[in-house]
Amino acid sequence: MSDDHTHVQEFFTARATDWDSRFPDDGPAYTAAVADLGVHAGDRVLDAGCGTGRALPPLRDAVGPSGVVVGVDLTPAMLEAAVRAGRDRDGRLLLADVAALPLRSESFDAVFAAGLVAHLPHPAENLRELARVVRPGGTLALFHPIGRAALAARQGRRITPDDLRAETNLRPLLARSGWRMTSYVDEDARFLALAVRVD
Repeated sequence: MSDDHTHVQEFFTARATDWDSRFPDDGPAYTAAVADLGVHAGDRVLDAGCGTGRALPPLRDAVGPSGVVVGVDLTPAMLEAAVRAGRDRDGRLLLADVAALPLRSESFDAVFAAGLVAHLPHPAENLRELARVVRPGGTLALFHPIGRAALAARQGRRITPDDLRAETNLRPLLARSGWRMTSYVDEDARFLALAVRVD
């Protein structure tokens, strides 16, 4: 993917209005992934590539009223859909690129990223930018509500050896980007890679 984000924005703009209705059963998977992220009351958490904000309610529940939830997305139409769904009540929404976050260094305890990795133009640099805004010891969840094989079947394609989400590719990619992978699950029902921000 090039640095020109037009393709990503066009893809998601065309799908924003009915995105949630296309995947109506994903809520429990999001809730379970947020639980595995291990955030606590009062924590500050970033939803990177938040889309329509499906992770914002469980993130808000996890950090409580004293915590901070920020959702960042590149596509205005997705953020507008999040507002229509009322999810702006669960977190602050920002129109921004995860490649250059308008956020202070080490200002978050955790990052949640659903379906983001495949859309990163420079994965190592972009994951390093996510690491920049997280305190050492903070956590990262790379999540998708279905696993790699199920997603490939849905899209009518095969998994290739260069798939960034393959454990053999993702573990060293995270290590080069300031993260240490602590858990990896790739099942039909979900994909979840957890990592810790290293010093």
